[in-house]
Amino acid sequence: MKGLRRRPTDAELAILRVLWTRGPSTVREVAEVMGREAGYTTILKLMQIMTEKRLVRRDEAARTHIYEAAYTEDQTQRHLVTDLLDRVFDGSAAKLVIQALAAGKTSPEELAEIRKLLSEKVRGTESAGEDVRGAEAPGGNEDRRGRQ
Repeated sequence: MKGLRRRPTDAELAILRVLWTRGPSTVREVAEVMGREAGYTTILKLMQIMTEKRLVRRDEAARTHIYEAAYTEDQTQRHLVTDLLDRVFDGSAAKLVIQALAAGKTSPEELAEIRKLLSEKVRGTESAGEDVRGAEAPGGNEDRRGRQ
């Protein structure tokens, strides 16, 4: 994903999950959803850092700033998986999938979804799988190493 320069930390991902679920929110709203109202200043500092990292956008029009995720959940997941694929699996999607399935945390529904995607990939009908995977990240015509 072009614009996403740094990987979000676990704490930043927790905040992003709130923003993806709720939509644009204040720091207080995010803190409440996270059950960390007492940690307001910590959430505020994290969201300020996330703004600098361009993970979130801040609307300063009103007295109370509103934050929203800069990228969709799908775009962020794709970026993180691509990074993991390149760093850990030397670009091999097969190695990644094999290790993910070997972890044994796949539900029957997920296995059915995987089978469907594999069948579509074999038939060359990737567009049908887009319903499951969602929108492409910016630069979607590039492969995972940034080549056209």
